[in-house]
Amino acid sequence: MPGPMDRAFAFEIEVPTMKNTPHDPVAMLQQLIRCPSVTPHEAGVLTLLQGWLQSSGFACERITFSDKDTPDVDNLFARIGTGGPHFCFAGHTDVVPQGDESIWSSPPFAADIRDGQVWGRGATDMKGSVAAFAAAAMDFVRENPKFKGSISFLITNDEEGPAINGTVKVLDWMKARGNVPDHCLVGEPSCAEALGDTIKIGRRGSLSFIVQVDGKQGHSAYPHKADNPVPKLARLVDRLAQRKLDDGNAHFDPSTLAFTSFDVGNPAGNVIPSRATAKFNIRFSTEHSFQSLKELVQMEIEAVRKALGGAWYMRAIEGADVFITEPGDFVSLVQNAIRSETGIMPKLSTSGGTSDARFVKDYCPVLEFGPTNATIHQTDERISVEELKATAKVYRRILEDYFKV
Repeated sequence: MPGPMDRAFAFEIEVPTMKNTPHDPVAMLQQLIRCPSVTPHEAGVLTLLQGWLQSSGFACERITFSDKDTPDVDNLFARIGTGGPHFCFAGHTDVVPQGDESIWSSPPFAADIRDGQVWGRGATDMKGSVAAFAAAAMDFVRENPKFKGSISFLITNDEEGPAINGTVKVLDWMKARGNVPDHCLVGEPSCAEALGDTIKIGRRGSLSFIVQVDGKQGHSAYPHKADNPVPKLARLVDRLAQRKLDDGNAHFDPSTLAFTSFDVGNPAGNVIPSRATAKFNIRFSTEHSFQSLKELVQMEIEAVRKALGGAWYMRAIEGADVFITEPGDFVSLVQNAIRSETGIMPKLSTSGGTSDARFVKDYCPVLEFGPTNATIHQTDERISVEELKATAKVYRRILEDYFKV
């Protein structure tokens, strides 16, 4: 069955505003959704955004990166101003696949407005935020043409995919050209129940393991003639499952370890397998590092090996590293701006999976704030019209307060 990339698409780069009236993030979001930009297909979405920003005086550059094992990815960097302070909005325009279109209440790329909501893939993750901070920045620039500093956009089309040819490489490109921001806000949908209730000030680290034990295959009626790896690996699984990694700290919940696979590749019920393999993932706080966790797992393996024997092999796969933007002036400024617009003082959180903020943190302080995340990646993804407009107002207030300071 043809997918969204097989259909022709067309759009007009229309900036939904009238002179001296605010830009309309709702109309902008509709246009963004109508570009079926499933990773890594750009589908015109960056061209659309680039046209809007250029119309407001932003200098835009499209950067394409490639890798031998992954598709080419188109990215957009836009900046207005040359001096400091330099504030950057970061995000992505790629979306996850829509799945079975027949079970959507509205076509996933039609961007229908119904029941006071904009429906479509990417409405909350995260074309809604892109539309909101584009509208906010364009309005700010128009009404403050002589503001002191710079505003930039780092937009990738590779966040939902491998994240190899997107933000991480754009940041290197920015650094080489003197475009490293002083502060960055990533527009990931951060709020749980209501707009304004949560800011992400960091993320847990992610480290995956594959542990293999080799033994000797044999008949289950003669176990003494075999060397069964299953009890050995099961002992390790039990030890790790029972182990408390830490108690967390002021900004992080306790680290967690979750087993995702235990496999012997053995369809027979009367054969002792020659190999057993387990996979597990650790989400960790600042109480740990990649190295400390590797040493911990290796220590547990060695304890079981000494007790039960076996030939053991361990592979560790580093995902995102743990990071935190410590509360301070920047965090307080964003918190207060959110409270001013929503009436809610947001809590500071490090929950959830990973985002491109993990790359930005190596260059400048970074926070994540965006709309509620109830429908992200779901059939019938949608965002309230009022919430989208309110999100744009929050971003506008952040800019106003930031450049006052």
